[in-house]
Formats: sequence, structure tokens, C-alpha cells
Amino acid sequence: MATAFNPYAQYLAGRDALEVLGETPVRLQSLAETLGPARMNESYAPGKWSLNIVVCHLADCELAFGYRWRQVVAQTHHVIQPFDQEAWSTHYAELGGRAALAAFCANRAWNVNWIKSLTPAELAKPASHPERGELTLHMLLQLTAGHDLNHLAQFERVAAAAKAGH
Repeated sequence: MATAFNPYAQYLAGRDALEVLGETPVRLQSLAETLGPARMNESYAPGKWSLNIVVCHLADCELAFGYRWRQVVAQTHHVIQPFDQEAWSTHYAELGGRAALAAFCANRAWNVNWIKSLTPAELAKPASHPERGELTLHMLLQLTAGHDLNHLAQFERVAAAAKAGH
């Protein structure tokens, strides 16, 4: 069930967050390869970002989220700084999805290895988000995993339409 803290919970549906975080780069690379450059320039829905722009968004999110996670571990009751994804996306169209995909995959691998090194007490550390309220590092990881699954579903919709000949 989606909540204010995690609107992406419906995508996670009880799955282990760390497992999803680890699988996402492989799934994303596979979908990008299957779709090819032309389809990666398509939008997953009218008026929405192209898949290449979504990949740029994921690359930036991985940087921001990894920083947030480390701040939660390093500080006592860290206050998370939100960011405006639309403002961050201003130059995505010029950057291209291929470089963003490589950056996402490299940063995600590093972040997953870092997460695996954490203790249960570190995963339970509280933080505060101005828009989402009080949460723990574990909850932030769940949010990110659901975010991953949401975006992977967008890629899968385009792949299904391509397979159906649309």
C-alpha cells in the first residue's frame, strides 16, 4: 500500500529492498539494449519524459540518494534536503542515456556494496525529510527500491508496445 512516506510501496509489494536495488542495473541495461537507441528516445506516456531522460534522472537520483544514506549514517537525526527533479532535468536531453546508464550502474554497485556493510543499528537510524516526515535508513532504501520498480515498469511498457508492433 502506497503511503505519503513511500508512494512507490505498491511497486515493492513486500520484496526485499536490497535485492531490488541489486537487480535494477541488470534489468535496466537489458531493457535499454532490447529497446535500442530509437525506442529509448520515446516517452513511456504522452507528455512524460523519454526513457533516456528517465535514465538520466535515475543516475542523478543514485548520486543524491547515496549521499543521503551516508548522511543518515554519519549524523545524528539527519534532516534530508529535498531536490526538484524537474529543475535537475534541464540538461538531460543533451546528455544522453548511454553515459547516464553507465554512471547509474557504477554508482548503484558501489552503493549496494556500501549498504551490505551496514549494521542493523545503522539501517534503523532515523532521519527527517521535510516532505515525507520521519523515516529510517531502511525505509529510505525501500523507497528507492520502489522508485526503481516504478521506472522499470515504464521501460517495460515501451518494450511491450514495441513487441506488439506499436
